[in-house]
Amino acid sequence: MKDMTVKRRLAISNILMILVPVCITVMIAAGCLGIIWYAVAHGTGLGFEDSEDFFQASRGIAELVAESLRTEPKEREPHLKKLSSLLDESAMSLTVTQNGEPFYVYGETFTEDDALLRAAGAMEDEGLVSQGERSLYAHREIIGADTYAIYLFCSQRQASYRTLKVVLVLTGLILAAAIMLSIWLTNRFLIRFVFRRIEEPLDILALGVQKIGSGDLDYRIRYNGRDEFAPVCVQFNEMAARLKQSVEETQRHEESRKELMAGISHDLRSPLTSIQAYVEGLLDGVARTPEKQQEYLLTIKDKAEDIQRMVSQIFLYSKMDLDDYPVSPKALRLDGEVTALVESTAGEYAEKGLLVTAEPMAPVTVTADPAELRRVLTNILDNSAKYKTTGAGHLIICLEEQPETAVLTLADDGPGVPTEALPKLFDVFYRSDPARQHPDRGSGLGLAIAAKAVQRMGGTIEAQNAVPHGLSISITLPKEAHAYAEDPDC
Repeated sequence: MKDMTVKRRLAISNILMILVPVCITVMIAAGCLGIIWYAVAHGTGLGFEDSEDFFQASRGIAELVAESLRTEPKEREPHLKKLSSLLDESAMSLTVTQNGEPFYVYGETFTEDDALLRAAGAMEDEGLVSQGERSLYAHREIIGADTYAIYLFCSQRQASYRTLKVVLVLTGLILAAAIMLSIWLTNRFLIRFVFRRIEEPLDILALGVQKIGSGDLDYRIRYNGRDEFAPVCVQFNEMAARLKQSVEETQRHEESRKELMAGISHDLRSPLTSIQAYVEGLLDGVARTPEKQQEYLLTIKDKAEDIQRMVSQIFLYSKMDLDDYPVSPKALRLDGEVTALVESTAGEYAEKGLLVTAEPMAPVTVTADPAELRRVLTNILDNSAKYKTTGAGHLIICLEEQPETAVLTLADDGPGVPTEALPKLFDVFYRSDPARQHPDRGSGLGLAIAAKAVQRMGGTIEAQNAVPHGLSISITLPKEAHAYAEDPDC
């Protein structure tokens, strides 16, 4: 019963709403018919205390019959018919004979009546005879040349018309009251039967809404029913989980925005301060010789180019974040692209103190944007070159083919990053240097741009510390056999 659906409960409720009152009505009607049958068959008593009462009542009715017989012949029968209600109320039947021949008969006759009539024939004027529960009052009246015999019959247990009418009225009232009561009780039961299973989950959902509305995003509904509310409660929990995820993401974006503003302010302040200082040196005549002036101007030029690169990276990341930066994925030989990049840039990075080598790679075709892939790899190489701590750093690139993807790993032997910093390494403007005292090492946007680009190509990027030291970054890209699936957030 607990796992019964609301739809099934409503169907049962509709059936019972009709069936229960009908069954109760039929049972009560059967009882009432039994009462009526008993009243008809056994009567409720003649209504007279004893035979003397019957004699007196019969004498009065006989006198009325006699008065009707004294009227004009054509008016006698209508007058006699007027006495029918009085006979019904007294549960009597009337037989009138004229000179021994039947003249008028009213009411029900019984088998005992013939014997009673023969016994009454011996009476001269009037009298009362009985046989069992049947009684007869006989009266003779001479009117003109005719002799009329008036016979009034009554059973001791015969029900009167008035009594029967009362029984019928009471039976009808009882039946109507029983029907109304059965409908009311059935309605009360069925409302509880159906509404209780609706009220409970509604209260649970209302409590869940209240908890979520008050900020408790970890609250989940526990509902064990198997009715229509079960999927609603499941969807509510899924909604709460998505809402929590959305709020957390919004908070992360807000923190990222604050960090972005703080980073921009901090990183722009350093080159601007240098430019201002060198310009003031030129204006104040500190650089007196042409060589010194040339040195100052070159420094100003370098700082301006740093600002330009920083603004360009901020602009690029913003366009990526707003989905305003096109990505053109296509089939790409990943091993060939990496080999070509290493060959073209190895000398440049060697001058920076980073030796870049690539292990032998099996041919693997992936779906990627060549320009974006080159930007990602270059950002990672630049990052390793800037943060190396030894005179000559090393970075090794290897490629691993998996059934559906290809994993490209770039591992250096630099200082690595603290373990707690790994999840934030691809956040915008994040540096493992919290004080940001070395803006010359980069803007903090390189790895964030790399992560965004990989994501837009349908891949993933993750970082972990290498053993014994260093940083290892793995890029996973879909192979050509699998359709390019753009990130749902893009």
